[in-house]
Amino acid sequence: MGAPRRSMAAAALIGIAVMAAVDEIVFHQILGWHHFYDRSTPAIGLLTDGLLHTAELLGLVAGFAWWADLRRRGMLAGGHAWAGVFLGAGGFQLFDGIVDHKLLRLHQIRYDVPDLLPYDLAWNAAALLLLGIGAALTVRANRR
Repeated sequence: MGAPRRSMAAAALIGIAVMAAVDEIVFHQILGWHHFYDRSTPAIGLLTDGLLHTAELLGLVAGFAWWADLRRRGMLAGGHAWAGVFLGAGGFQLFDGIVDHKLLRLHQIRYDVPDLLPYDLAWNAAALLLLGIGAALTVRANRR
């Protein structure tokens, strides 16, 4: 018998780290729309991106080590684990969109547009979609 809560928690850590990596690689590096902390110099922005990258890598290593340990013990609940991946990714996305972007104003999605609302709506809608998938997978896993 699996360990649903532990499987979901390990996978949520992986989901958080993966979404942090997508954000950092796509929006910080490839598109160059923002840095993790944009309220200082560009050098500080790059430093904070490096710290975010370090945190996401540590999250991936810890999450996959936890996942592997559960699997080795025969305790990995696959359905709950997949739900955790989506809940973690969506949770990170929504936290970033609401807390980092709006409440703390660490950065905005981008700076060269006159109206941020479409970007904010798309960012948070993507988060809600991921959370919805995670919730649906949780219900499905609980029924099994």
